[in-house]
Amino acid sequence: MKLTVSTPLAIVADVEGVRHVRAEDATGAFGILPGHADFLTVLATSVVSWRDAHGADHHAALRGGVLEVRTGQLVSIATREAVLGDDLARLESDILVKFRSEAEQDQAARADAQRLYLAALQRIVRYLRPGRRTGAFGAPGAGAVP
Repeated sequence: MKLTVSTPLAIVADVEGVRHVRAEDATGAFGILPGHADFLTVLATSVVSWRDAHGADHHAALRGGVLEVRTGQLVSIATREAVLGDDLARLESDILVKFRSEAEQDQAARADAQRLYLAALQRIVRYLRPGRRTGAFGAPGAGAVP
């Protein structure tokens, strides 16, 4: 099989002769062998592992992503960020902790932005409420309809 791991800025891994791939999505860990059916899934922030043609294991810490299997011979992973390494313990302890922390910060920022958006919508709805008799810029009577 051929495995490609890419980020928006680079192709991180492009490996021929992969014997198997292990990855993780929301339902848990799974494996892919040559001849696997076409498949598409969203990956969790996790470590993807693969064994090359020489029997050596390799790993990549991923900040989420999408995995696709095509024709049973091509495995493509697109992710926001990937770090390659042969030391699985270091990837799991250092890099995944960093990725998960950043993911939590991203989630908190999205939640804050959503709250601001909803607060703005509420103010607009209150301002446009029927029967309100103020002008275009909120000054009472300025441009009011009789």
